[in-house]
Amino acid sequence: MTSAAEAGPLSRPPDDEGRAGAQEQGMALAWWARRIGNRPAITSPAGDRTFEALNARANQLARALRRRGLGAGDAVALICTNRPEFAEVVFACLRAGLRLTPINWHLTGGEAAYIVGDCEARAVIADARLAAVATGAVAGAPAGVATVRMAVGADIDGFEPYDDAVAAEDASDLPDPVPGTSMLYTSGTTGRPKGVHRPPEATSAVTVNIYGYEEGGDDRHLCTGPLYHAAPLAFSLAAPLNLGVGVVLMESWDAGEALRLVERHRITHTHMVPTMFHRLLSLPADVRERYDTSSLRYVLHGAAPCPVPVKAALMDWLGPVVWEYYAATEGVGTFVDPQTWLQRPGTVGKPGPADQVLVGDERGDPLPAGEIGLVYIKAPATGRFEYFKDADKTAGTYRGDHFTLGDVGYLDEDGYLYLTDRTANLIISGGVNIYPAEVDAVLLGHPAVGDAATIGVPNSEWGEEVRAVVELQPGVMPSEELAAELVAYCRERLAGFKCPRAVDFIDELPRQDNGKIYKRLLRDRYRAGA
Repeated sequence: MTSAAEAGPLSRPPDDEGRAGAQEQGMALAWWARRIGNRPAITSPAGDRTFEALNARANQLARALRRRGLGAGDAVALICTNRPEFAEVVFACLRAGLRLTPINWHLTGGEAAYIVGDCEARAVIADARLAAVATGAVAGAPAGVATVRMAVGADIDGFEPYDDAVAAEDASDLPDPVPGTSMLYTSGTTGRPKGVHRPPEATSAVTVNIYGYEEGGDDRHLCTGPLYHAAPLAFSLAAPLNLGVGVVLMESWDAGEALRLVERHRITHTHMVPTMFHRLLSLPADVRERYDTSSLRYVLHGAAPCPVPVKAALMDWLGPVVWEYYAATEGVGTFVDPQTWLQRPGTVGKPGPADQVLVGDERGDPLPAGEIGLVYIKAPATGRFEYFKDADKTAGTYRGDHFTLGDVGYLDEDGYLYLTDRTANLIISGGVNIYPAEVDAVLLGHPAVGDAATIGVPNSEWGEEVRAVVELQPGVMPSEELAAELVAYCRERLAGFKCPRAVDFIDELPRQDNGKIYKRLLRDRYRAGA
């Protein structure tokens, strides 16, 4: 799996129209603009772009940045919601040799300033709706950084208007495109976030169509997550547009709105995270049945382990259209089609080649089939990633040719990979390892549960005890009786030592904006209380 934003070593043979060459120079969009220029490339509440218009604006922005002194290898920071200008910046950087860092706009100004300074951004492009974050980011950045500033959508004090800068430039294709790249930052669950950096030769803009797109045809992709995250940027923007497939952008996630957009635009492809699946399945039956979802062929997901009952229920509803990958900003591990998953529920796929993924101990030594350990992914032969300006963290991640992200799982006798959780979420109670994702999956099967997060809380006798924190379905009221019912529900389905000793109810679980739960925040609250 690869895309213009997060490409790997895969390639495709050149065709007689020079398409592969265009991709390698970050000009795949230009190739499509000449062939399907009037078709919609971006559809969003903030505006639309045809392929021709999007390509023209990317050319103009590339020239505007060059005119302001940016050259190949320089960095651009982007603080922007899901709107057409986000795509314009991505493709301008890919063809102007620039290193793009999208920034999570939920950060404080100080947090954003750290990333702007750390990535050494020469330019900051910001959505005016995020003016407070943007001004804080440039005010707190080191001297000599963020000297070029552009505001999208409206004015920001100290920023020049983006539209004026773009409009002043020639819209024709660049005669001298240079491949650019992106450098996304880790979530920073421990310490400061770090940029995941690859040299340009390791991130060429070659896109391989593993998604079954009808290239340049009538397929449409629905982007459900914020584009500053690695997966939406790669799978929901760069990849479809580089293959001539239009993208419909959601401003924020809403299960009912997603179904409406699927029907309205005859969506064929989308990318989601497991929490979104549960939200869709939790909609009332009359809402789910109201919309025609028959156009869907690929619902791609990853980013977190998906409870088997949730994924099975989704395919009972939508059909065998749910595809899964195991990957991260740092690299790609496995991929599984729906038919294989239905035969082996819970697998995230079989590594190919076989040594692409191994399960090992802390030293990276392989473990026998069926034994749970750290999951290691093989780095590409050339252009291995590194954490920007952090040699120690980079070295600590690698074990020879493989690296680990702290995920835990096992390979079965046939070589299929199963994930159990992350080491950071592991509960150790009485010396026994307990994986919270297994408990979460059971709780999500109860009709009263809207979402669940199982964590370890301090216990003077056992070290930690298992505690479930539950967000209930709308209209369901918390009670001691319901808490006892949920504990009993788990005991009917899990070994007793894995089950929660208690269940706490919460109005809303703390979530990242891509839907994943911040278990670390929950653990910190309980530990502070203890």
